[in-house]
Amino acid sequence: MPHTPRHPIRLALLALPAALLAACGGGTDQAQSSAPPVQLAATVVSSEPAQPVQSLQSVPAVSLDALPPTVLAAPAPQTNADGAALTVSADGGIDTSNPFFKPLGNGRSCASCHSEGAGWSVTPSLLQQRFAQSSGTDPIFRLVDGATSPLAASATIDQKRLAYSMLLTKGLIRVGIALPANAEFTLASVDDPYGYASAKELSLFRRPLPSANLKFLSTVMWDGREMQTGANAANCLLAVQPALCYASVDSSLLSQASDAVRGHAEAAQALSAADQRAIVNFESALFTAQQTSSAAGSLTDAGALGGALALSNTAFYFGINDLVAGDYRTQAPFNRNVMTMFAAWRNLDAPAPQAAQAIPPAQNAPPPPPPPPAGGRGAPPPPPPPGQPAQPVQPVQPVQPVPPAQPSAINLARASIARGEALFNNRPINITRVAGFNAPQRGSCASCHSTPNAGSHSVPLLLDIGIADARLRTPDLPLYTLRNTATGETIETTDPGQALVTGRWRDVGKMKVPTLRGLSARAPYFHNGAQSDLAGVVRFYDRRFQIGLTQQEMADLTAFLKAL
Repeated sequence: MPHTPRHPIRLALLALPAALLAACGGGTDQAQSSAPPVQLAATVVSSEPAQPVQSLQSVPAVSLDALPPTVLAAPAPQTNADGAALTVSADGGIDTSNPFFKPLGNGRSCASCHSEGAGWSVTPSLLQQRFAQSSGTDPIFRLVDGATSPLAASATIDQKRLAYSMLLTKGLIRVGIALPANAEFTLASVDDPYGYASAKELSLFRRPLPSANLKFLSTVMWDGREMQTGANAANCLLAVQPALCYASVDSSLLSQASDAVRGHAEAAQALSAADQRAIVNFESALFTAQQTSSAAGSLTDAGALGGALALSNTAFYFGINDLVAGDYRTQAPFNRNVMTMFAAWRNLDAPAPQAAQAIPPAQNAPPPPPPPPAGGRGAPPPPPPPGQPAQPVQPVQPVQPVPPAQPSAINLARASIARGEALFNNRPINITRVAGFNAPQRGSCASCHSTPNAGSHSVPLLLDIGIADARLRTPDLPLYTLRNTATGETIETTDPGQALVTGRWRDVGKMKVPTLRGLSARAPYFHNGAQSDLAGVVRFYDRRFQIGLTQQEMADLTAFLKAL
């Protein structure tokens, strides 16, 4: 998608002080007084407005006078279990006066479910703090979707704790969606531990996606329900018949912001056009990534290209490095070396050789042999000149190489991250039994997470990797049995995914490929929080696709994901 200036965007440059860089592992006390400040590039990230789509309502033009005054907060590292993440903004800082932070309806704002300290999502640990501090009255704890059921008892603190258990344990919001009228399947049975779900409204428990790094999106929402399609839409898939075109992500985000206010915030009135535009501009300017590693230090040191600032300047457009059709602009074939941030750290675990040194003579060593006689081979040296004492002949000491210096702990950690990056790009995987994956089955992690150094997919790609399968169901999730009306086939799933948007049987269980940057800040993982940590994510894929990773390979791949 071509980059064009957003109408009301403010492109103030913010100098990151050296103290901040030091806090992120990027400087020293000495550098704070002498090094010039690093400036954040004002990267404009929004796309060209989409051509009109019949199903998309137009958004009125917005005057600059209608926008609130800007109050910029300098970026600050946010600690997490694996180090610290950092968010930078193309607007120069976090604008805390933006309508993104404005309470609406039931007291919620966008920031209620998308906080900087949680990677612009939510995490169970921070939600538990908010619950304790507010006795369960924080705006995120609302029956409409924060509870296991809209009918859950919530009069006492114990009832609240039970009602909001999915938020408190997995950071899951309940999404209520009815079976589509045109569905190719029916709801044969429901096993809902909360006694609410039915064909009229299935209860689907999903993680709030981060409201940052939106530059790298091609699909909005886990199931793509905010994506608009049409023959005149802005972005069309190549090598697909019949033609399939999508409205710009910007248009979809405008729609999503409005729907969230009416749904999650239960607002009586829709967002104004000015607030819609301001919210989407704000979140589209945010870039978040892991900045430091507790094991490897700064992720921008020694030639590495990690961190949020480098991410903000990473190229992206619809169809970049597409797996199936190749790059939409350059026509280059798909390049599996998607992640290239830590190549400079390869082989840092190799011992560093040191120069050989002479070994001094040992104490009480036997005297050296007598000198040979003078006048020829074996002859003694000539006598010294008159008046000058003779100098003893020093024996030549043996030379022995010193063992190579062992790499430091920080270099060992950096080398592990670099190995993990190489595994991500190149470790062969037989990608089988994945609905929606219509590419060569022999691939790697980069086959699905193909956007360079971001890890999203640059064209819409929704897949069923089995996360919602009945065999992986935990007792806290409802289970739905769907029956194909044409064949009678049944599927048991905890989340029908895209099928509840399209009504198609083949779309059951499909979810979008998410962006990978800033993972450490927003555990747990997958759409339903199925894995509590990144080591569990790696183990899941190893088992699911029988990759055969060694313990060292799993550790390296986990270290790489933590550094994103």
